[in-house]
Amino acid sequence: MWVAATLIASLAQTGRNAAQAGLTARIGTMGATGVRFLFGLPFAILFLGLVALVEPVPMPNMTALGYAAMGAVSQVAATALMLTAMQRRGFAVATALIKTEPVTLAILGAALLAEPLSPARLGAIAVATAGVLAMSGAGWRRAGAGPVALAVLAGGLFGLSAIGFRGGILSLPHGGELIRATTILVLSLTLQTALVGAWLALRDRPAMHGMLGAWRESLGAGFLGALASQFWFLAFALAPAANVRTLALVEVVFAAAISRHRREAMGPRQLAGMALIVGGVGWLLWAAR
Repeated sequence: MWVAATLIASLAQTGRNAAQAGLTARIGTMGATGVRFLFGLPFAILFLGLVALVEPVPMPNMTALGYAAMGAVSQVAATALMLTAMQRRGFAVATALIKTEPVTLAILGAALLAEPLSPARLGAIAVATAGVLAMSGAGWRRAGAGPVALAVLAGGLFGLSAIGFRGGILSLPHGGELIRATTILVLSLTLQTALVGAWLALRDRPAMHGMLGAWRESLGAGFLGALASQFWFLAFALAPAANVRTLALVEVVFAAAISRHRREAMGPRQLAGMALIVGGVGWLLWAAR
């Protein structure tokens, strides 16, 4: 089930990214980024209402609240660092090095959630991550220390956010995986909406007005974002976050396949990177059985 949830989340996230890319030209980068929180929250609340018809919503305790806050704040900070890295001529760096997140997740999961870190799991994660770096080329090695440091820190914070979300889900006092995941999703999005909304209101009101002006497109992006998050959180409820984010690296292979369909050239390095990703993911699924 966690494999299916991860693949659905990856597809929905691809659609959200495409929708956000279309909004960026109209309302700016920060405005398009804020859409995922401000316009995603109503749909997450709707999801929770539907699930609550079948199972009661668990009341978050202080541990769950703490983990959810850690995840929410870390994700917002990671997004800001990622955007900064991209603005400093580090787009390739952000794309490649943020994908080292599964390695961070494996270490943090073992340290904070006592999740077993077997040699097989760590080896599979390392192989798949090496494949991403191979496909990205050597540009990240020439980008300079500043963008590299920002991207690595962003990847670490993205990993910390996933640990926070999984920790919050596991800390709820009762309920099945679906109601736990949806409860923490709503709680996290509420915190993020408050943070991002306050920042935009104080520092970037034109972006806020732009989101309202493009409300139809923003609603579409918000729905896809909430849908992706719903399945990410469900996957986090079912499996270690490092496993989920490693499997999510198949997005890179999907994108490469689309590029090949469009007759865009792929060299030996890209093919070798794809082979490493597929091999690492296959190894991970074998180790997780």
